Amino acid sequence: MLVTTTPTIEGREITTYHGLVTGEAILGANIFKDLFASIRDIVGGRSEAYERELQKAKDIAVGEMVAKAKAMGANAVIGVDLDYETISMGSGNMLMVSANGTAVVYK
Repeated sequence: MLVTTTPTIEGREITTYHGLVTGEAILGANIFKDLFASIRDIVGGRSEAYERELQKAKDIAVGEMVAKAKAMGANAVIGVDLDYETISMGSGNMLMVSANGTAVVYK
């Protein structure tokens, strides 16, 4: 399955537009990851724990979007947009990623 952020596929003809497909993932980062991320924010550096969680959430969201496109009979998703949010929940944060695009058939 071709997944692209562009609205067209260069050198290919889009024959069918199936419509919008989405995928979402919300993952919690546990309290220890939150604590160490806060410490890193104070002293500087990267938070590898959050980076891994963010990558995991992105993979889930894109995978869900692609699965929906396949179910529609598409062989590509164009115009893909990824949105990232942090949701604060009492004792920790949740990471949310949403993937949106247009399911199409190209030849």
